[in-house]
Amino acid sequence: MRAGLPLLIALLFLMPLEGAQSSGAFSVAHRGASAYAPEHTLEAYQLALDQGADYVEQDLGITRDGVLVCLHDLSLERTTDVETVFPDRVTVERDGTRERRRWYVDDFTLAEVRQLDAGRWFDPSFAGARIPTFQEAIDLVKGKAGLFPELKGPARLRAKGLSLEDAVVAALQRNGLTSATVRGRPAVLLQSFEAQSLQTLARRLPAIPRTFLVQAPDVDGWLTPDRLRAMRAFATGVGPARALVDARPGLVAEAHAAGLTVVPWTFRARRGVTDEAATAAAEMRRFTETYGVDGLFTDNPDLFPRSRP
Repeated sequence: MRAGLPLLIALLFLMPLEGAQSSGAFSVAHRGASAYAPEHTLEAYQLALDQGADYVEQDLGITRDGVLVCLHDLSLERTTDVETVFPDRVTVERDGTRERRRWYVDDFTLAEVRQLDAGRWFDPSFAGARIPTFQEAIDLVKGKAGLFPELKGPARLRAKGLSLEDAVVAALQRNGLTSATVRGRPAVLLQSFEAQSLQTLARRLPAIPRTFLVQAPDVDGWLTPDRLRAMRAFATGVGPARALVDARPGLVAEAHAAGLTVVPWTFRARRGVTDEAATAAAEMRRFTETYGVDGLFTDNPDLFPRSRP
């Protein structure tokens, strides 16, 4: 296939720059501007746009009737009133003597998910906020900032006969986002903690950059120079927990040498806590200017350091 101009721009963006400055690094609104509004609501996404985020993150789950929705957890109870609205729809899981009660989103239809309040848990002023569909997020963000969706628990859903990858590919194709750009960067970046999911996306959406997320500690040993080079077979970037970069700042140069961008997570300050805000801004500047990361995830897009005057 002959590469067009949008693909060329996307490929140029993927070339890591040694010693990147804050003016070149990009911000990702982690679950939206989630320090100030309930995560993964249209309110949080709109605020992220208002605060100048370069990308807005959507964690993606799927309903029983196959609709992509934006939700960090695999289940609904932490950020909605599902226990009150659907008390009998619980899944009880036991691990020895420990019992967990879960309301998995893939056990509910979109119409049922629409009945849930996804804002009151954060603050009563957000009562009535709803879980958005991925399409609603696209409609809000497209053309104003980039989208940075994470596929949540694809292996678990695969075992249930549901394919997050199929749904994401279809949504991006339907919306003309497979080779689009915004502000000179790819309009979509994809991410997952699961290598198999990224391998599938690499085959089906080769023009869209893909970030492999790595937790702290790196128990699977992905962040050695050899394995970073191997990662390049299915990923264009690595997203390490920020503690991993702080513990080994040379990781950024090693990833760049392997042809990978570096986008650590997560930088945050609680709303209204001045000392935390100053610390978070300073930490983001340190990672962008001193460590040379290509971008970072933050709950506080308004604190992201832009270029100095």
